[in-house]
Amino acid sequence: MDEKYLLKKWISNDLSKEEQKEFLLLKDASFFSEIIEEGQRFKNQNPSRVGHIKDLHLTFQASSKHHPNWSQLILKIAAVLVVSFGIFLWLGQGKTNTFETTFAQTEEVLLPDSSVVRLNELSELNFKADWGNERSVSLEGEAFFKVAKGKRFDVITSRGIVSVLGTEFNVIARDNEFSVVCYEGLVQVTHNNNTNHVSAGKAYQFINGQAALLDVLVVQPEWLQNMKVFKDSKISDVFDAIANHYNVEIRIEIANKSMLFTGAFELDNLENALKAITKTLNLTYVSNGDNLIIVMDEK
Repeated sequence: MDEKYLLKKWISNDLSKEEQKEFLLLKDASFFSEIIEEGQRFKNQNPSRVGHIKDLHLTFQASSKHHPNWSQLILKIAAVLVVSFGIFLWLGQGKTNTFETTFAQTEEVLLPDSSVVRLNELSELNFKADWGNERSVSLEGEAFFKVAKGKRFDVITSRGIVSVLGTEFNVIARDNEFSVVCYEGLVQVTHNNNTNHVSAGKAYQFINGQAALLDVLVVQPEWLQNMKVFKDSKISDVFDAIANHYNVEIRIEIANKSMLFTGAFELDNLENALKAITKTLNLTYVSNGDNLIIVMDEK
């Protein structure tokens, strides 16, 4: 059966059952069908895009008295669709989804692969809008990840890269600290040209130039429970954390600034947090009412 005849009837959606079988045997049948699918998809996305091929055929008939070259028409339509699809992809390239948190704010982010990120305060998460097959995000600050199983997933920070296939872990990348705690599965941490594998219940920690692999006794980060936990932490680091969370200025006026603090408190009340620290270390504090808190030795 004549190919041009079949193409004409196919475009008009007027093929009989026998002609449909003949059409499917054509060498380019799958290619023509794909053109229709692409045309329908673009039509649904934007009314100003290319319409259905039947509409093009009717328009062509109304403006031409001679028989069209159907093969050339199909190829022209294919070229328009390819260009349109390329423009659609180009417009989506380079765009980045950004999530930021401020003082005392957390946010939950659902990624395109159904992975979940819990972003802690004063943090920023970025990932490309055209996610594709590469699962990759960039992080500055702190976040807890629950990664859906699949291909490699990378968390890129200015201090190192954390790579997993599917697990739960927490990452801190801010100031002089870079730490990764694994709560489930296994994570790979690349830092300072070294690669470490961190299993569940372990943590890789790099603070003030010192790296260590530590045991972790908790099942999830304390900040998800609105808690702050310190173990043998410098008093300056403790009050810096409090100042950042409540957006206040804290000035320390004590003789022994090298003292360490171990303890925990809820992050829902500034006064309770200050009392928990100062009473433990035999200190006191006063507030001048202008977001300035002075911590001093107890008299």
